[in-house]
Amino acid sequence: MTILRNTPTPATSLKLTTLAAAVLALSACGGDTNLVENTNIKPSYLGVVVTTSYDGSADDLLTAGLGKTNLGGAAPSVVDPAKPTSAELRRLAIFNNYRAILDISQAGGYGTLYGPNVDAKGVITTGEGKIAGTEHIAYSDDGTGKQNITMMVQVPSTFNPAAPCIVTGTSSGSRGVYGAIGSSGEWGLKNGCAVAYTDKGTGSGIHDLQNNTVSVQNGVRTDAAASGKNSIFTADLTGAELAAFNTATPNRFAVKHAHSQQNPEKDWGKWTLQSIEFAYFVLNQQYGDLARDGVTRVKKLVPANTIVIASSVSNGAGAALAAAEQDTQGLISGIAVSEPEVQLAPDNRLSIKRGGSTLVGTGKQLYDYFTLANLLQPCAALVSPSTNAFNTTANTPASTAIATNRCTALKANGLVTGTTTAEQAASALAALVAAGWEPESNVLQASHYSFATLAVGLTYANTYGRFSVKDNLCGYSFAATGGPTSATPNAPVAASANALATSFGTSNGVPPIGPVGINIVNNLSANGPLLDAASLSSGNVQDYNIAGALCLRDLFTGTSANSARVKQGISEVVRSANLRGKPALIVQGRADTLLPVAFTGRPYYGMNKIVEGSASRLSYIEVANAQHFDAFLAFPGYAERMVPLHRYFIQAMDLMYANLKTGAVLPASQVVRTVPRGFTGTAVNPISAANVPPIKTAPAAADQISFANNMLVIAD
Repeated sequence: MTILRNTPTPATSLKLTTLAAAVLALSACGGDTNLVENTNIKPSYLGVVVTTSYDGSADDLLTAGLGKTNLGGAAPSVVDPAKPTSAELRRLAIFNNYRAILDISQAGGYGTLYGPNVDAKGVITTGEGKIAGTEHIAYSDDGTGKQNITMMVQVPSTFNPAAPCIVTGTSSGSRGVYGAIGSSGEWGLKNGCAVAYTDKGTGSGIHDLQNNTVSVQNGVRTDAAASGKNSIFTADLTGAELAAFNTATPNRFAVKHAHSQQNPEKDWGKWTLQSIEFAYFVLNQQYGDLARDGVTRVKKLVPANTIVIASSVSNGAGAALAAAEQDTQGLISGIAVSEPEVQLAPDNRLSIKRGGSTLVGTGKQLYDYFTLANLLQPCAALVSPSTNAFNTTANTPASTAIATNRCTALKANGLVTGTTTAEQAASALAALVAAGWEPESNVLQASHYSFATLAVGLTYANTYGRFSVKDNLCGYSFAATGGPTSATPNAPVAASANALATSFGTSNGVPPIGPVGINIVNNLSANGPLLDAASLSSGNVQDYNIAGALCLRDLFTGTSANSARVKQGISEVVRSANLRGKPALIVQGRADTLLPVAFTGRPYYGMNKIVEGSASRLSYIEVANAQHFDAFLAFPGYAERMVPLHRYFIQAMDLMYANLKTGAVLPASQVVRTVPRGFTGTAVNPISAANVPPIKTAPAAADQISFANNMLVIAD
């Protein structure tokens, strides 16, 4: 392991001073005036750079030594669960982050359509797909230690400085720095590109407030005071505030995305651009020519001779788009992203038409549609099984009775119509479709409420409003909760020390965090704080905490001081859709229920056409029978209906790389007509190439997506 320090050593500083003096002298004499400009200097915002080499056998960049087989198997163990090593935590992080966004079943395509053993040309190999190379990690910070954006550059041993390429891998969701390892990370490494990752200020920063412990950059947990500015995240509380908080609400946690009070989304583009600059620094340190002082390096790899693809999925994809919009230095050559979380300022110039439905404007903003879904989805989940395949205990709210109570509460608040529960559920589902969700999302609404909606909505309420953990916004907090057989079922309890010790490798950065045991708690439940889903509203009624859901919604629709804070945060994250003429591909599943196409990919494409006009080089690919979470394909009801969107992310990357490298034509905007796998008897059919036809350069007329006169027309 090599560590590059923050500042040059005295000897190096002397040489740099001498070099600068020499350059001034050369300049005066008409010598090389570009020497200082071309000197490879570490960006000032980067701290200590830790470099580790991996041999591609015992350990590697892509699979942490697990290989294709073990990556698809059981989670790797640690020798001492109470004190895992940084290498063990890294292995757990890669294992969990890779699997978090992919279907790791052979029948679903793992090992045949994608996976470590499938090479860059799509050929299925007999190898394990391990990739040797170097990994470089550092914080980006403003000196306060309150940002500590984790940056990482992986350079595969196959990197060719004569044909250099860089791919960005900004983490999706609220994940740590390895969050994009299975998406753009894998594609880049297989294609011999350096991969520039960042956790974009979200990351797996969990502060155990009761015991005052945090994780440092390599994942190891330590005392918060001892870690100082080296922690991934420490809540901004004085000693007195921490003590008072723990007395009032013991055994609680602060998490970085929700509680950093930084609203990092406003800077996701900035962090992504910084990761590219970090990659250039690392590459030029390795491949740049020595300067005349014999110590420093001269830049050899620069934007003029390097292909850079801004990429990732979900809100990592949104970060790539933001980076391209903000790229004034020409760092980015092209963009290829999947299912982007991206928000636009309201603009009614745009209209979007599909079949007989037309939506005017740029769609709802993320906090708007998440808080709406959080209200309506539990009730909509009760639509009959004939139209909702997920009306089962496994994938819907845990109790039909509690969901029925939610319907009653919605009716009392004027949010649904109908006198019977069935009518109210149908009204809730119809309201979601009318708001902009595609009908193809109907069967997915229940499972998304169970696994994602409240967690995301609550996280963004906190981050947009820059609320502190001590604010307990809308009565919510994060804690481990007792099991059904414990002395205090569903009430906050001390978390498992071993689970916390491995949290860097198992956390997705947004509670509920299953492996760590941190859940969402309703502090305002009747008879005391309880697990939110089991909490009691006034009158001791269980209705999935309608009061909390209404409070979160009011932060968008209301006029309170807290609402103003949230709206201010939202205003800071809207994007322009101006990609500065760069070639770009957006891929999204039509059934995306988390980030519906009507609010994200479609309006972004349409506004790009309005903003850039004839200079636009963006194509939008909408995939039928695909949705946001390929990992959900393991759930009952998903696999037979949905295909892996990851297949099309890979194609988009291939197409963009070919365009930038050889000038190959990019595909026109289109709908890709996939074929659901279905059943043979009771078993879901294994996927084949016939289920996932390729993106076409020139789609048939019936599949085209067109834009004219500010009207975007989506093939039905």
